[in-house]
Amino acid sequence: MAKERGGVPTVVCGCGAHGIDTVEGRRAVGVDAEIKDRNLKRLRRIEGQVRGLQRMIEEDRYCADILTQISSVHEALRSVGRELMRNHLKHCAASAIRTSDEAAEAMYDELIDLMYKHVR
Repeated sequence: MAKERGGVPTVVCGCGAHGIDTVEGRRAVGVDAEIKDRNLKRLRRIEGQVRGLQRMIEEDRYCADILTQISSVHEALRSVGRELMRNHLKHCAASAIRTSDEAAEAMYDELIDLMYKHVR
């Protein structure tokens, strides 16, 4: 549902837990500390892998080896994405769907958009 704030159209968050949907104001409804810790560790590992890719390119390493490492980074990012999607469904989506028909409809639209973006 669109709202206006200061003449600028904004969107109400699909989960209904955040009021006005702003980048700085959005927060997950629930985050499991263990999952958050695992995701942060994965992202740090991915960061290291990307630095390794930079070195491989600087050192003119064999293209197939670089492409293999790129594939590993993609899979690691997909893994983080799956964890985040599961958390979003378990907490944010479930909360929105229980809140009201309007919040549920907004969440359904958000989930469809996420699925199309995530499968690319």
